[in-house]
Amino acid sequence: MLIAADKFKGSLTAVEVAEHVTAGLRRAVPGLDVAAVPVADGGDGTVAAALAAGFTRHEARVTGPTGAPVTATFALGADGAAVVEMAEASGLQHLPEGVFAPLTATTYGTGELLLAALDAGATSIVFGVGGSATTDGGAGMLAALGARFLDAHGEPVGPGGGSLRELATADLSGLDPRLARTGIVLASDVDNPLTGPKGAPAVYGPQKGADQDDVATLDAALAHYAEVLERAVGPKAAEYALAPGAGAAGGIGYGALVGLDAAFRPGIDVMLDVLGFGPALAKATFVITGEGSLDEQTLHGKAPAGVAAAARAAGLDVVAVCGRLQLPQEALDRAGIRRAYALTDLEPDPARCMAEAGPLLERAAENLARDFLV
Repeated sequence: MLIAADKFKGSLTAVEVAEHVTAGLRRAVPGLDVAAVPVADGGDGTVAAALAAGFTRHEARVTGPTGAPVTATFALGADGAAVVEMAEASGLQHLPEGVFAPLTATTYGTGELLLAALDAGATSIVFGVGGSATTDGGAGMLAALGARFLDAHGEPVGPGGGSLRELATADLSGLDPRLARTGIVLASDVDNPLTGPKGAPAVYGPQKGADQDDVATLDAALAHYAEVLERAVGPKAAEYALAPGAGAAGGIGYGALVGLDAAFRPGIDVMLDVLGFGPALAKATFVITGEGSLDEQTLHGKAPAGVAAAARAAGLDVVAVCGRLQLPQEALDRAGIRRAYALTDLEPDPARCMAEAGPLLERAAENLARDFLV
């Protein structure tokens, strides 16, 4: 049995999910041979998955989204491959509860975290983006890495996407030279462009506290930012603004594409490679995947869909565990998932379901084992 599940957000880490599923399976089938590869899709939990796979933990003190210092973690493999998660430095979890900063939140700390990975010896970086508090197009990140963004008076523009309205000139020539020899993969399940109706401000700005006026301000500011960058680095800046993934994490995808020469790949595909899923799958006869909510988003590049696709290609059955299930069986069938076991089937109260997720998951796994293994 191979357990390759993502976290249950707000309740269990991916490692804890695997532990509880294992306990439930063995309650029904004592001595069952179980292996676990906790997975992530590039969003929050990506570094934790890498650490569970044997990467070494590193910490750095960096600038949080509001300017206050935060401690951020990244993972480094023995071969020099680093896993950096932008939410560790610039994520919503670093905002005071209920207080958003849609116009001023900065990705500067993410740039500092990338520098820390380079200082630790990283020769390649998987850059997971998601869960950001920011909509600055990655300008803060690039500034921390040596770029200069100046207003008409030759002064650095302020933090956040709103300040990019004042941008007059951009200079990327001072970017850390180590970046040019470091392969960087932008790992994301978001294919939005930078601006427009499907761009970062319009689609994701409201999640970060942006009202209608803020969205309009940020969209115009990011469009202006792309125009200034086009003058600085040429036509590729305009092309990348339209590219899939440019709008990821408040446009940090755009900054990574333009400034870091990053290659965009679906986050789950990248992470399955990094985490050693292939060799584990080759030894498996049955696969269990899952995440907190199995819904329409799952079908668009989330971890369970990626795991199920790989397992189905290998001819293996896949079932899922989840906190709540919002997909009909036909959709699960199309994704290659034979059946899903939801904790809300055992405990309909969402609050209790989250509070008691571990024991409930063990019961769900025990039911799964009796249905498929006994």
